[in-house]
Amino acid sequence: MRTLLKRINELSNMEKNHGLSEMEKTEQADLRREYLQQFRGSINSVLLNVTIYDPNGDDVTPEKLKREQARLD
Repeated sequence: MRTLLKRINELSNMEKNHGLSEMEKTEQADLRREYLQQFRGSINSVLLNVTIYDPNGDDVTPEKLKREQARLD
């Protein structure tokens, strides 16, 4: 993911300095799409392993999240 982000930043700097060719614009869009997919996947993975407790120690995890966690077990 770091190399992906590094290339996205390189293309962004190139765009600011002198513009991008059509091929580079396509590459940039593809890389951004791939990065977002990976990022969302990692966030979903984290959320599927979360249990939320209130200050009294009661489980207040939303039902929707509980159903999704149960589906994966």
